[in-house]
Amino acid sequence: MQRVLVMGSSGSGKSTFARRLSAMTGIPTVSIDALFWKPGWVESGRDEFERRMTEAAREPHWIMDGNYMRHGAGELRRELSDTIIWFDLPRSTCMLGIFRRIAGSYGQVRPEMAEGCPEKIDLEFFRYVWTYRRQQRPKLIEYFAGLRPDQSLVCFTDRAQADDYLKRLALGQNRASIH
Repeated sequence: MQRVLVMGSSGSGKSTFARRLSAMTGIPTVSIDALFWKPGWVESGRDEFERRMTEAAREPHWIMDGNYMRHGAGELRRELSDTIIWFDLPRSTCMLGIFRRIAGSYGQVRPEMAEGCPEKIDLEFFRYVWTYRRQQRPKLIEYFAGLRPDQSLVCFTDRAQADDYLKRLALGQNRASIH
């Protein structure tokens, strides 16, 4: 386990899992949100974002949370990863995760977010999470179809499975090893 993608809906627990996995393994986290957003919730231009993603993906070790799949950098992330963690959680779990996150950090910048991007209420973002399984999940499945046999895909359908995975990893019981 050297390059790990953590993917799934917003509110599913990707960033929390990535931080916990990083603490266990010493592998640094890379937040796609931090690469994409500029202060004040300004989007990076496509070329700038692609460049930043490519630079991050070429590092020898990372745990990268986020769903960017398009263009060159999205393909490069898939190509270079050895482990993909997929949070395939129900909509209700993800929506509750979003509401809890906002309630707990409203007006504050979360650790995995770009500087100057405080947590806020965003109806368009709620709509994205609400429609994620219908609109984004099929794209993820297609993205995963391009994985090689030497790449591990781990799917969690609830957060307890993610917790169990980390416990087993700590005990050395998972197929993926820490180097």
